[in-house]
Amino acid sequence: MRSRATRVVIGLVMALIAIFTYFTNTQENPVTGEKQHISMTPEQEVRLGLESAPQMAKEFGGLYPDEKVQQSVKRVGQKLVNSTNVKNSPYQFDFHVLADEKTVNAFAVPGGQIFITAALLDKLKNEDQLAGVLGHEITHVVGRHSAEQIAQQQLTQGLAGAAAIATEDPNSPGRSAAIASYVANLIGLKYGRDDEIESDQLGVRWMIESGYNPEAMIDVMEVLKAAGGPNRPSEFMSSHPDPDNRIQRIKEAIAKYKGQ
Repeated sequence: MRSRATRVVIGLVMALIAIFTYFTNTQENPVTGEKQHISMTPEQEVRLGLESAPQMAKEFGGLYPDEKVQQSVKRVGQKLVNSTNVKNSPYQFDFHVLADEKTVNAFAVPGGQIFITAALLDKLKNEDQLAGVLGHEITHVVGRHSAEQIAQQQLTQGLAGAAAIATEDPNSPGRSAAIASYVANLIGLKYGRDDEIESDQLGVRWMIESGYNPEAMIDVMEVLKAAGGPNRPSEFMSSHPDPDNRIQRIKEAIAKYKGQ
């Protein structure tokens, strides 16, 4: 059985390797100008997205069968891309409506594949609101949020594993690992909230540059708030910021980008 000192040393070495790997993988985002800790290339993101898109669609009942609806969403999405510097990104954007009529959701996979459920699309009242949803998801792609999440998960998993070894209790082998996993999960949730705020704000920018009404993004937040119902989880325990807090940030972004 390893001594406590040995476990601590091994844990420290593992933690240092995880931290070193994370911080030495740095790239500058060509669209946002942000320096990010990412190990994947844009080409790898595109491949990953194209490979995962069919399975993601399957999870939501496949694609919505009305081709006119599909084309109308693609038209709005491509307008957002082609009217902004998003078009200079290395990603292959495509937009899809999913057949799920119960789940109110929209999401992007790495590389430019963007999805919106029929349930959410049905709740939107106009093209401006749709542009708000798609602009938000476009930012997840050009912001490289999925690639960041992968790198962050690798870091937190490495630190959690190091903590589990360093604090291992021979009399309760599973307890320290469970605690470490919980802490790692909370760290990951914070990154998710930051990504959502950035996507709201840059989504406003893409809307304005494409000729859409950015106030429609506020209406989208009201739709999501209503869909969440009265028993939404607290902001701290959710990967998405509270809709009311998002609305305030959106108003600030509207004032910022309208003034440019």
